[in-house]
Amino acid sequence: MKIDARQVEAFLKKPDPRIRAVVVYGNDDGLIAERALTLAKTVCDDLKDPFRVVDIAGDVLKNDPARLADEFGAMSLMGGRRVIRVRPAGEETTAALENLVEATAGDALIVIEGGNLTPRSGLRTLAETEACLAALPCYMDNEAALEGLVESAARAQGLSVEADALEWIVERLGGDRGQSRSEIDKLLLYKQGDGGKAVTLDDALAVLGDTAAIGIDEVVAATFGGQLEALDRALDRVFAEGGNPVQLVRALQRHADQLHLVASHAANGGNLEGAMFKARGLPRGGPVRQRFERHVQAWSLDRLGSVLQAILNAERECKSTGYPDEAIARRLCLALARSAQAARQRR
Repeated sequence: MKIDARQVEAFLKKPDPRIRAVVVYGNDDGLIAERALTLAKTVCDDLKDPFRVVDIAGDVLKNDPARLADEFGAMSLMGGRRVIRVRPAGEETTAALENLVEATAGDALIVIEGGNLTPRSGLRTLAETEACLAALPCYMDNEAALEGLVESAARAQGLSVEADALEWIVERLGGDRGQSRSEIDKLLLYKQGDGGKAVTLDDALAVLGDTAAIGIDEVVAATFGGQLEALDRALDRVFAEGGNPVQLVRALQRHADQLHLVASHAANGGNLEGAMFKARGLPRGGPVRQRFERHVQAWSLDRLGSVLQAILNAERECKSTGYPDEAIARRLCLALARSAQAARQRR
């Protein structure tokens, strides 16, 4: 059985008792770990309980495919339902899962952390098609999911999030649930004890306006400015500090969107000054504004349309191909920077 997006929250709170095993898979390792933990705790709150919780590595089941069915049928010496956690797991656990389907007795819940399984995966296909199994996909969060994550975490602590703060926070979170949760927890911990009931933009800036975000701004500037050496240094710094590739790709998209908006205004008869005035959220002065003006002048409206498509394709690759996200982001930045450099040299 495949759990679709509308069923996920209800399933995590109360899994169908007819389900023997859940294969949790996708390209978001943080979300996989979070949902697997939530499922395991529906059976046993204390996951260190040696009588009710068993941890098995997937490669162990490759050499002993009968063990999963045996663990499913075993009883706890101290009473209570048992949970079997299989992690990490891949195709080597398929035979063990097939044996579990054939098992005649047992009531344990088996939670399998399957990684980024493709549609051709035998493990995933088995979980999707057998009535006693479930497949739970975990893919990188989109903007709406991130908004919900921030608001629900704040609400759990009796807080609201002001609109401008929410927008700013979501822009800076990546698609990985584990990293996003860590950043949100850090923000809410900071908020405790100040007596306020709402997370403000100042709160967000104080906690999340870190060097990683500044480094991403440097990457964006070097990419659209065609500065290859500066780009290489900025990328190395961002990823050395744990920067999120999807967050970087989205920062490129925001900048390209702003450039496209201003270029469209200018193309419809307005001058650059008037076009920038009409666009919201753009720098009003200083070196950042001057840099933005240079980018507008360097990138034509047609070229910006191609840039936005290239960025969209890169984000899709990050979420679907299994190719390293960092390599995809680096390739995109380099391609755009080379295009900017070539255009500058032609002028």
